[in-house]
Amino acid sequence: MANTSIRKTFSGNGNTKKWTLSWWEKKNKLGTVQRIFSCDEGGNNNHDDFFQWQTDDKLVMGFYDSGYYANLTPDRNFRDTNGWYHFVFTWDTAQATASNRAKFYVNGVQETSFATETYPSQNKDSFINTTEPIEIGKRSDNDTQFLESTLSHVHFCDGYAYAASDFGSTDATTGEWKINTSPSVSYGTNGFWILKDGNTITDSSPNSNDWSSVSGTLTKTEDCPSNVFCTMNPLSSISSITFTNGNTGINYSSATEMAKGTLHFSSGKFYWEAKLTVDTNYPMIGIGSYDDYRMQSPVATGYPGAHTNSYGAYGNGNVYANGSNTGSQSFTWATNDIIGVAVDLDSGTKTIKWFKNGSQIATYNITAIAPFSPYDYNGGEAGAGVLYNFGNGYFGTTAVASAGTNASNIGIFEYDVPAGYTALSTKGLNL
Repeated sequence: MANTSIRKTFSGNGNTKKWTLSWWEKKNKLGTVQRIFSCDEGGNNNHDDFFQWQTDDKLVMGFYDSGYYANLTPDRNFRDTNGWYHFVFTWDTAQATASNRAKFYVNGVQETSFATETYPSQNKDSFINTTEPIEIGKRSDNDTQFLESTLSHVHFCDGYAYAASDFGSTDATTGEWKINTSPSVSYGTNGFWILKDGNTITDSSPNSNDWSSVSGTLTKTEDCPSNVFCTMNPLSSISSITFTNGNTGINYSSATEMAKGTLHFSSGKFYWEAKLTVDTNYPMIGIGSYDDYRMQSPVATGYPGAHTNSYGAYGNGNVYANGSNTGSQSFTWATNDIIGVAVDLDSGTKTIKWFKNGSQIATYNITAIAPFSPYDYNGGEAGAGVLYNFGNGYFGTTAVASAGTNASNIGIFEYDVPAGYTALSTKGLNL
């Protein structure tokens, strides 16, 4: 939601003593102040109820009226940029016990350890659920503190105090917390359910509490709590790289830099696409062994093909494999070319293939199996960059021009997915 926000103003007050907020969030950027939800009267800023990421990646749930009348900050950092978090906050100030008046759940588990722990007084009214506007995606009284996350299934239940188990459950096989896509909850008068399927801000609850766009454009993504797609990983890359568009876009400086994917695989047949944004031979595009220290360390140097169990193609036609330059395979690439990568670890002869704008340009046999991850490299070219499509159907904020065929039905790509291949996502990994 970078530089994007939406707003809702209710015509009348709802239940300001009891309500529940549930949302799923995939964080894209760390280390900055970002507003998730904001209810601010503006002007003198005396009233400000908010949910906000801090520079230390802690989450502040602040309720302010010329001083905090409630403030909960869990005593931990939220730094996962790969998976989805499920957050549930319950406000129920009629409760006699202070700690029952505000509860917070993360992935089904109630938080009990807080760096800051101030509960509201009994029967205290919140400013949330009044006629003050609520904004999602930035601070509501000015155009700052934009949220850089992906959100899904945002529920607000007016007059009801629900637990996380009303919106999700533990998978009996994997033990992971999973989404309930059709929860049996009530919404009251001011309740709503938005971002149910894609980027719709039309209310999916029985109410008609639709939201309005304030700034930017909401971009639909196939990445969701039920199917997590690979992105590039800012936690294993040096700070000079700029990540954009939910960590699917990479802008390089003039330094020697590498970027690596968030998901890895030791079997399967996977396909993804990379659109080049600058007319240069960089970045190199390929895969690397997830177990190699260069794939784990943000400051280690290397490039796809420079070391054992890594493979990369360079824009001048050379393919590098297992530490050697194997020579030119007579291709070039330039700005706006879309490079497809297809990795087959299931066949008797394991291969990596590269495509340019839908046509195969190179192939190389993979001689050893390791858990591989997408991997690219910039050798010092200022401005080199790439926009990845791991199946979300977008290069940056631009949708694919005409989706190719994909027999697995997992992900949307510009070109036809080779037969038997699928997107690198949690569903793809479990085919």
